[in-house]
Parts: sequence; C-alpha cells; structure tokens
Amino acid sequence: MAATWDTIDRYVIISSDTHAGAELHQYKDYLEARWHEDFEVWAEGYSSPYDDLVDATAARNWDSDYRLKCLEEDGISAEVTFPNTIPPFFDTIHSFASLPWTREDFERRRAGLQAHNRWLVDFCGQAPDRRRGLLQIMPHDVDLAVEEIRWAKETGVIGGVLAPAIPANHAVEPWFHTRYEPLWAVLEETGLSFGQHPGTGGPDVGKDQPAFAAVQLVEFTWWTRRTFAHLILAGVFERYPDLKAVWTEQGVAWALQDLMLLDMTVGDMKKNAQNRTTVLFGSDVIESLSMTPSEYTRRNIYFGASFMSRPEAKYRSAIGVDHLMWGTDFPHEEGTTPYSREALRAAFHDVPEAEMRQMLAGTAAKVYGFDLEALVPVAQRIGPTVAELSVPLDALPDSHSPAFMGARIGR
Repeated sequence: MAATWDTIDRYVIISSDTHAGAELHQYKDYLEARWHEDFEVWAEGYSSPYDDLVDATAARNWDSDYRLKCLEEDGISAEVTFPNTIPPFFDTIHSFASLPWTREDFERRRAGLQAHNRWLVDFCGQAPDRRRGLLQIMPHDVDLAVEEIRWAKETGVIGGVLAPAIPANHAVEPWFHTRYEPLWAVLEETGLSFGQHPGTGGPDVGKDQPAFAAVQLVEFTWWTRRTFAHLILAGVFERYPDLKAVWTEQGVAWALQDLMLLDMTVGDMKKNAQNRTTVLFGSDVIESLSMTPSEYTRRNIYFGASFMSRPEAKYRSAIGVDHLMWGTDFPHEEGTTPYSREALRAAFHDVPEAEMRQMLAGTAAKVYGFDLEALVPVAQRIGPTVAELSVPLDALPDSHSPAFMGARIGR
C-alpha cells in the first residue's frame, strides 16, 4: 500500500503561521513605474525598528533556499506565509499600522501592498507545493479588493486573504456592514479564506503618551477579535455557509469565552425569548440566524493556534481538532524555531496520533489548499517521527525561545 500523509511514520507539518517579505529595495521591482520616484524618497528615509529585519539572518524572509533549509532543520514540511518586512509607503512594520483615512493615503499604501502581494506570488512559486501566501487587502474599496482576490485565485499559490481590523469610529465602515457582501461572495466562490492576524486596527490617539506602547501590546489581539463577533452577528456565515474565516496567533481560549456570551445573548435577542430588555437589541438579521454562534464557529471558523501551550491544547476538543492549526511563527524569536520538535513534545506528547496529524497538517491543507500527498516525500526526509513526538519533554535544551519556555512551563 502506498505511503500516505496519515500513514507514514513521520508527521507532515504545515506551519499555519510564518512570516516573510521582500528586502526593502526589492519591492521597487513590483511597483508600478508611476510610484518609483515616491518609493525612492520613502526608502531613503525609512529605518527599520526591528533588528531581525536588518541582522545577519534577515534573509530568512526572502531567500527561498535559505528559508527552506531553516524550516527543514526544524521539521517543517510546508508553511502559510503572513507578511513580515515593510511594504512600500508604510511608516513602520505594517502589522502595527493604522488604516488610511484619506483616499490619497489609501492609494499609496494599496500600491505598497500590491507590490508585496506580487512579490509573494513569485516567492511561493519557488516552492509551490510547500507554500501558500495570504493576499493583503484593505476594506476601503470593495470592488478593488474583489478584483485582487480573483487575480490571486488564478495564481494557484494564494490560500486566503489577510484583512486588517477596523477600529471603532474609523472612516471605513466596520466588517459587519452590508457593503462587504461582494467580498464574502467572492471568497466563498473562490474558496479562499478570510483571515486576521493580531496587530492591526488599533486607534491612532494617544501615541504621544508614555503608556501607549504598553497599552498597544496588551490590546494586540483584541482589535481583531472584535471581527469574530461582527461576522457572526451580521449573519455572514448564515448567507455564505461555505465561507472559511481564520484567526491566527491569538490562541483559542478567548473564542470559547466569547462564544459563551454570544450564544446566550443571541438567544436572548430572539423574538421568542422570555426577556423584555435584550430582545430590543435584536433585528431581522438576528432572527435570520438558523444556528447558534457556536455552531457557526464549528462549521466556518478556524484557528491558527501558533505554538500552543500544553494547557491550551486541552481546549482542542471544545474547538474541534479539525478547526485547529499549529504554527511556529517563524522567523520571529518568540516562536518555536529552532526547537519546534521540543515544543511539540512539551504540548502534545500524549495527544492521539490522528488528532496530531489533523492539527499539524490536515486542517491547514483544507483551509489553504495544500496537496498533502505532495508533502509526503518531504516529511519522510525531514519530519519528526510519530514515536519522537510521543515522548514527554523532561528538560529544556541549553538555549530556548520564550515561546518554547512557555510551552514547557505551561504558560
């Protein structure tokens, strides 16, 4: 019988959370000519605030062969790539950037994101069986976003879109607005997922205050989590039952807490609820919901639960292993690289093999469009064995990352 991804003695691992991007000046090759002069001015004045984008290992972001070598040494067969380096016309690492307020600023930053998207397609094309990229879109112009999504689908290496959080009281309407109907429709049609990663959508006010950075870090994931409830309450998954939505590098415990409130509140807002107050907040869209928020989550929503700790792994049954994806956060130092094997042993050594295979590869393949059988030869060569990951981890290596330490001590 032929070896398959779920029968070989090694695990196929698809990291659902890695980060990549072009070297700063390389982006010029992917910009329309009309932006070249502006790009030179912007690039001349740009200074990266992050050491890992300028140090000796920075090429892990854009050197395909070097990157594959690093991933293989860590036992990773394939990856889902989020952005990491700075696209043109952004003030800082773009995951922290606020949304544009003017059409002029939107046009400039959209050009920068298009440059990254086109670079990403070429980058993923260097290892098409082993990479899926995420198309970056902004919510300002839905028609342009739909056009970009259709283009991305044709490339064969884009697995979904990455959308920013929209802060309260921004000029752009929130994700529960009906203006986004064409977006949900094209995502369902193409099979590409809608995804969010923390670090976007925070407010602009207060940047001059000494506590701003600390508040930003504490609220890092909160702004994207708002979208989770917005899409459920707006009936998006009711109207688009095949739409896939993903929240990455935010854990899973928060979703269970939010769902307790959402299930109760949505039930109380129904017209037949025995509640004289909460029912006043209901609407036709709430009445149209044929399922509970938890049921929509189990059907439509997935979680890129990067470097899960052992305590959090206990939530896998409540979420569903077929809706969980493990990730390394490569090349970020808070991730598990180069100790992913140890981190997996620390968190999952007693998890059944079938569940491990699903969380390490099966779910990501379904969500992002990987061919699992094409990854078998890679896993047979570099993947950790099933026996290896079933051994408890009793001691830390001499050097370890913060995330790995968290997995070990049960943070």
